[in-house]
Amino acid sequence: MDATLTLTGFVALYIFMLAAFTGYEIIGRVPAILHTPLMSGSNFIHGVVVVGAMYALANAHTWLEQAIGFAGVVLGAGNAAGGYVVTERMLGMFKSSKPEQK
Repeated sequence: MDATLTLTGFVALYIFMLAAFTGYEIIGRVPAILHTPLMSGSNFIHGVVVVGAMYALANAHTWLEQAIGFAGVVLGAGNAAGGYVVTERMLGMFKSSKPEQK
């Protein structure tokens, strides 16, 4: 029994369109005050993207597929790391500038 999963072009397109529509509807209704918690949550999603890119890279056969997979891993990791840096800076804006009283 072979446990491989093959997505046809139409199924992959359907999943992409459903994810894009759902993401647009959810993100479009978020108030500005919730931007920082949402950013933190989206960093987790970027981690999942990196795992997916690593899976695609592991199953790449041609040099073009390997190059695209490598670019996906690098860009996804950079996006996730940059998101954490931006979130940390935004949270730093809410810290008091006064020194702590002991």
